[in-house]
Amino acid sequence: MKRTAALLGFAGMALAIALVASQGIGEVWSALAGAGWGLLAVCAFYPAALLMDTECWRLLFPAEHRPDFSALVLPRWICDAVNGLLPVAHVGGEFVRARLVAHRGIPGAYAGAGVVADITAGILTEILFTFAGIALLVRRGGGGGTVTAAAVGALLFCAIVALFLVAQRSGMFLRLARLLERLVQVGDWENVMGSARALDAAVMETYGRRREFLAACLWRMGGWLAGTLEVWLALFFLGRPVGIGEAVMLESLGQALRHAAFMVPGALGVQEGGFILLGSFVGIAPETGLALSLMKRIRELLVGLPALLLWQIAEGRRFFRARPQSLSADPGTAGEPPPPLPRAGGRHRLKISPTKRKK
Repeated sequence: MKRTAALLGFAGMALAIALVASQGIGEVWSALAGAGWGLLAVCAFYPAALLMDTECWRLLFPAEHRPDFSALVLPRWICDAVNGLLPVAHVGGEFVRARLVAHRGIPGAYAGAGVVADITAGILTEILFTFAGIALLVRRGGGGGTVTAAAVGALLFCAIVALFLVAQRSGMFLRLARLLERLVQVGDWENVMGSARALDAAVMETYGRRREFLAACLWRMGGWLAGTLEVWLALFFLGRPVGIGEAVMLESLGQALRHAAFMVPGALGVQEGGFILLGSFVGIAPETGLALSLMKRIRELLVGLPALLLWQIAEGRRFFRARPQSLSADPGTAGEPPPPLPRAGGRHRLKISPTKRKK
């Protein structure tokens, strides 16, 4: 798996470099440099999307186990950074944030269920967002082949989502645990089965709170729209302003392409080619499309690297706090009381050496 990710990453990087070289490094750099300090203004839109996504996630916890909003901002930020900057197929960050929340005292089943439900809310709202982009592309008279490919891809995505929802309702995690038990016949699986059963129950309980789930989806849609404003502002500073509808089309279909290429680390090359293609439908020059993609990548680095650093600091502190406890719990440490004498029938049975037996 790691080898495949590395090969796809190198292939994507080669494609991105080839695209930049084909348009001229000087032209792309000139377009990017024209944005100037506008890049920092583009970065300022990320907190808006982050806060909306965090509120979506917070609403999916049951009221009795719902963390404070401030306790979820950092795990959500770290999740975005891990998914965007590390070769984890866009899912590794979900495990990281579930772990971080569980360490804050949230029961594991509810921590996992909150992440699963948040992923579902993100997928459902992204489908609506993608169809809105396809409709806007059709309205602008986009190429028939491009529209057909986008529609077919969106329908396949819907089918995958439907299967994902059905699997959750049929006890997905318990079934996975049973499958692993058959494949790996080692150890005691009782705790694993119990945890999987609890996670399935917590997920279904989360979906049962329909009003809160709907409110969470609305907040998540707000996060997608905040990304649209980021694209709109980036193109403004690149000297090629567009309307909100055009920005929605670029962001929605660009995100769809990025998630479709989840196996390619960072969707390298795919995002760049996508913005060149989509930009052509709104009159954006290829070098400007590449500059837009590079601005988004620079923004990911500027806001993602501090999150990865904070994650490592948090994990390091947890490790060093746990280490003294593990050492003190070592049975081989000095000062431990001797083990009790063996018992048989409730009495101590002592052996007397024959040389010391009285005659």
